[in-house]
Amino acid sequence: MNIPSTSKGFSLVEMMIGITLGLLVVAGVGTIFANNYRTRVETEKTNLQIENGRYATQLLTDEMRMAGYYGELDPTSLTTPSTLPDPCDTTNATLVSAVALPVQGVNNATAAPSCISDLKTGTDIFVDRRASGCVQGTSGCASGSYVYFQTSLCSTSANQYLISTSTSSLSLTAKDCATLADIRSYRTNIYFVANDDQPGDGIPTLKVAELGSAGFTITPLVEGIDQFQIEYGIDTNGDSIPDVYTSDPGTYGGCTGVACQTNWRDVVTARLYILARNTQPSGGFTDTHVYTAGGNTYGPYNDAYKRHLYTSLVRFNNIAGRLE
Repeated sequence: MNIPSTSKGFSLVEMMIGITLGLLVVAGVGTIFANNYRTRVETEKTNLQIENGRYATQLLTDEMRMAGYYGELDPTSLTTPSTLPDPCDTTNATLVSAVALPVQGVNNATAAPSCISDLKTGTDIFVDRRASGCVQGTSGCASGSYVYFQTSLCSTSANQYLISTSTSSLSLTAKDCATLADIRSYRTNIYFVANDDQPGDGIPTLKVAELGSAGFTITPLVEGIDQFQIEYGIDTNGDSIPDVYTSDPGTYGGCTGVACQTNWRDVVTARLYILARNTQPSGGFTDTHVYTAGGNTYGPYNDAYKRHLYTSLVRFNNIAGRLE
């Protein structure tokens, strides 16, 4: 005999309540997921900005410490140029005379030197000159399209050093006046901030123009560098310690003529300021901060990019060390 079933399904009201509760749970989980995603994205943006700012600061610090390295040559006895060299001039005469000025710069540049492009106006330009730390022909020393540098310790040599795009034309000798002196690549590096990393992308980028045998080649280095400023420490009494800081040694003290180039030769330290920003905007954020760098103030930008100012005090080891 069959017994009628007394089990029943959900009523319409119960089902609607269950669906509603389920939707509330899904909405809550979705909100948590969305918030976590936005937090992760912002964290990644911040981490990238921190990495870029620190890397740019370290890169420039390392390069400044190498400025003025010329192997066996002591440039303190070299004649100071009568005019400030054009950093983009690749004629041999200018390259030779510029060796006496291992550090050079442009404060709040409004026009780009001929060998760089897309300069972000109002940012500084830094130029350093040096020889490579490795000797051409030795293991691990890269060869390529370089300008080359050779110095002589031979007491009877007519030249202290030579610069050439070909190693075959460098014939200076070592201290024994017989052995061919070491040959190194000669570096002129021009650091600047460009408006874009790639044309039209709007990402301010630290770049370098590097001297080669065919002229200068521009290479992007670090994205998101919004501002670049330097204050130079000048040693006025020859004790290797900075006595005054200025954003432009070429005008310090109302100098004229050779005295302005001498100011550049007496630079022994630098205060470096790097303003880095996120490469992508942050929704709901407005940058209302004011940043002080090298005696200048920047902002508030009132845009959606987060920024941070990085600073470093750098000693030009090869320049200051010769004064000790």
